[in-house]
Amino acid sequence: MRALLALLVTVAGVLGVVAAEASHLAEQPKKHKIVYHLDEASIERTKFALGNLENHVKGVGGVANVEAIELVVHGPALRHFVTAGMDPGVKEALERLQAQGLVLGACGNTMRGLSITLEQLARGATPLPQGGVVRIMELQERGYVYIRP
Repeated sequence: MRALLALLVTVAGVLGVVAAEASHLAEQPKKHKIVYHLDEASIERTKFALGNLENHVKGVGGVANVEAIELVVHGPALRHFVTAGMDPGVKEALERLQAQGLVLGACGNTMRGLSITLEQLARGATPLPQGGVVRIMELQERGYVYIRP
């Protein structure tokens, strides 16, 4: 009797997993709104964040399922987006992501504090005169999902 009960529990569990997978596949793709936050000085962290962004877009089924995606950069991380001396891997990943709709937001406070001009930043960078953290708050209030890799 115990063996039969164990078999029934196992079968029910397997059927539950199959049903859960099937329901996930049947869902209509959602249009995602995402904001990534980057402020660390490490170039490895910047590369990691850009890799996360690329994997994120792939993971939700591609850019067709992304309504909006923004990378807000402030503090020492902003130095990694200055074109003079920009790491080639960062540049390439950024360009791929921007081609998919990524907005690169540059904190105005950091720009002033580090004496970085918009012309010095990667093409397509958007200045955030209100500051990076204020921009993140505004996007969260609009329903964006916050990610800090």
